[in-house]
Amino acid sequence: MPSVHLVARDNGAGLSRDLEILRRALGDAGFDLTISAIGAGGLRRQLRFASVKARLAWRGLMRGSAHARFDVNLMDERLRPKYAPLARRNVLLPHPEWFDKAWTPDLRLIDRVYAKTRHAVPIFEALGCRTDFVGFTSIDRRLPDVAREPTFFHLGGRSGNKGSQAIIDAWVRHPSWPLLTAIQRKPLKLPPTLPANVRLINDYIDDGELRALQNRNLFHLCPSETEGFGHHLVEGMSCGAITLATDAPPMNEMITNARGVLVPYARTGTQQLATTYFVDADAIAAGVERMLALGEVERRAKSEAARAWWEDNDRGFRLRLAAAIESTASG
Repeated sequence: MPSVHLVARDNGAGLSRDLEILRRALGDAGFDLTISAIGAGGLRRQLRFASVKARLAWRGLMRGSAHARFDVNLMDERLRPKYAPLARRNVLLPHPEWFDKAWTPDLRLIDRVYAKTRHAVPIFEALGCRTDFVGFTSIDRRLPDVAREPTFFHLGGRSGNKGSQAIIDAWVRHPSWPLLTAIQRKPLKLPPTLPANVRLINDYIDDGELRALQNRNLFHLCPSETEGFGHHLVEGMSCGAITLATDAPPMNEMITNARGVLVPYARTGTQQLATTYFVDADAIAAGVERMLALGEVERRAKSEAARAWWEDNDRGFRLRLAAAIESTASG
């Protein structure tokens, strides 16, 4: 099997989930896997690189050696030119909204781009990259024994791109709606007193409590402005949640009206290579009313369709990633 060097940032948030997902997928596929999990500190990055480089040099794995070396460097989210000489082929798994345009010249070091969304394919093809759609997946968050309630959940986390403000604004105007539990650690514009049907969590909660919230609340609100993939959307679907999302790419690749509720955006912007789509409080309100109007049969159908999509996507991603690695290593 090809040898793969996975280079990814371990940031305690979305990129840590990426790292775990890729570790499992590559390990389960049987690849000879080495991982460089990079922390946020510059010194830690340098030490990690020095450690990997020294280990490889000792094993005779550096470029130019007559012995074996890594077949593929797989870099998640960002280019890391220092690591490029450690493998015969270099692959980038980018997020368009975080791809700094200043990195564009370093794309010459990349043999292939693996796109997590179909939306990202033409973006990187336009930059001259050979780009393969492999997709992505989320960690399975389902707790089958947790009873679902017709209440609402929003996981904004530390991101400012999740439409959290519009959600809070909509709830402030509708004090009779069911309970909303929102996790958002970025500052929001709040009234002096939140309505009784809003529970705003702006502190850290442990993963067990978070997972319980993801499963207990039937309705999830994810009106993202942009996504590199969309863990909070897809984790919700793994739980069978009915998810509200922005009707724009790539969010509407994951969420459709067959398994969720799509709402229109009011305006657009840009963030690095991505277009951003902004949903306002009126669109949130209309989408929530559609969710509340669903009958029991419709709720069950959407919930089951969401879970079925998660299972199918998870299988498909693992197969596409393994095939792409094999193809890249043999090319």
